[in-house]
Amino acid sequence: MPKLIVHGGAGTIAEARRPAYHRGLRAALAAGWAVLETGGDAVEATLRAVETMEADAEAFNAGVGGSPNRDGEVELDAAVVRGADGSAGAVAAVRSAPSAVRLADLVRRSTPHVLLVGPGADALVEHPVDREHLLTPHSRAAWERWRARQGEADAAPPPTGSATVGAVAQDAAGDLAAATSTGGVLGKWSGRVGDAPIVGAGTYADRSVAVSCTGRGEAFLRAVTAKALAERLAAGVGLEDALARALADVRDHGGEGGLIVATADGRLAYGFDTAHLALGWTDGTTTVAEVLGAATVAVVPGP
Repeated sequence: MPKLIVHGGAGTIAEARRPAYHRGLRAALAAGWAVLETGGDAVEATLRAVETMEADAEAFNAGVGGSPNRDGEVELDAAVVRGADGSAGAVAAVRSAPSAVRLADLVRRSTPHVLLVGPGADALVEHPVDREHLLTPHSRAAWERWRARQGEADAAPPPTGSATVGAVAQDAAGDLAAATSTGGVLGKWSGRVGDAPIVGAGTYADRSVAVSCTGRGEAFLRAVTAKALAERLAAGVGLEDALARALADVRDHGGEGGLIVATADGRLAYGFDTAHLALGWTDGTTTVAEVLGAATVAVVPGP
């Protein structure tokens, strides 16, 4: 039975914004499920779900409305991985893509490479958008508040937060896929790349499991979180235990966040240790979209 699980970021989600998150998660699930219920593959389902969230600046800030860097410009990262053959595409620090995850898939399908960054990735954008298009009144105001707090000091402390969205899916053929997209963290240094576009850190899929992560990217990079979780499952560690250990690894590296998982035996699961996680899943019979507020690891109940 096809399944899809999505996240809209881990961190602190203000009460006033939660209705927009609920709507955005449901829209992403509907977009991805429309692929799966007609026999489409897991890759396209994750792409549809993620690009829907990228375009939803009212709730998310992974694409339009992405978190501006310290210079006030939006730089986007994304990756997609197909579990059946391990094919992967990723982009980082792109400034003109209306959908970073679609650009990542173009890298996967049309180049001999896995990861392209900066101008090299932007050069592949078929219909580039003006850099101002990616800024919204909300993201610009957030940057101005951050700027006022930090002043001009180059030694300002690093920013915190997560602006990541992701999806993992299993299609009717049993194949798995994962996709993740992020606007990074507010006030990051220009050119900073987090874990989302790094296969094995923030995004991963093979024939057994698919993973998308969200949180402070530096810690997920150091912990190689997604691949480490896959290796633990392959070694026989239980799914909930593997999730808990993945979060513990991230904490050991000074971070926090969450992750979503789909396995080849048809299970969906998630874990997080932040104040909130925006989460949704569907199997065609049951659809859930909510902002969770009690840190936990859990396997989604089956039909």
